[in-house]
Amino acid sequence: MTMDVEAEIRDLKRRVGELEGSFGFLTEQVKTVHRDLLAFEARTEQRFERVDQRFDKIDQRFDKVEGRLDRVESGVRGLRVDMPGIVADTMREVLRERDEQSRKR
Repeated sequence: MTMDVEAEIRDLKRRVGELEGSFGFLTEQVKTVHRDLLAFEARTEQRFERVDQRFDKIDQRFDKVEGRLDRVESGVRGLRVDMPGIVADTMREVLRERDEQSRKR
């Protein structure tokens, strides 16, 4: 019976040693994966920062274009208001010149 207990103890020690070895291996694997994930996260953050910077530049460009379009739009509105007067003045001048030419004949 003593032999069985000693054999069991040896077997248990062997199995615990195997488990400890496996645990050590898995611990190293987890550490490696963790380091890789941290590096991946850092690279991803850098990429997102670059993308954000690009979007900021694009937003600034759109703001400039929007400002230019606003100026064009206000110019067109002003022209729409001024156009009847411009046409009327031009027509009066043309008619006056026509009348002067007809009088000279």
